[in-house]
Amino acid sequence: MTTVAGIDAVSVSEIEAAIARFGDKYTRRVFSDGEVADSQNHPVGFATALATRFAAKEAVLKILKPDDHIPSWRMIEIRDRENGSREVVLSAYAAELAIARGVSDMSLSVSCGGGMAVAAAIGQVATSNIKTES
Repeated sequence: MTTVAGIDAVSVSEIEAAIARFGDKYTRRVFSDGEVADSQNHPVGFATALATRFAAKEAVLKILKPDDHIPSWRMIEIRDRENGSREVVLSAYAAELAIARGVSDMSLSVSCGGGMAVAAAIGQVATSNIKTES
């Protein structure tokens, strides 16, 4: 097994602008009902909580490395755990990509501050899926 990482940062103001411009149409397209509900009364605020989830989805995509077809945002769900951490739940094509790439046991860390949301995702990948030079 090999460890791979993905990281992303997003401006909270970009998410606020998308919510202001498109409202529920934006949130329903990008986030699951559970993600929106978990973010509604989050201590950091609605837009910041969604921004951390958006950054996390981008970080996960960097691990999945889609070639030509990118999974829909809602196929990568970032769920809250009771202890305050977050977990990645993949469905449909995103889950198929993870299997095809040999990705397992993803971990996630998110943070926010200074108007930015950041996320780092770590995944275990079957060594046979890593290219080496001879």
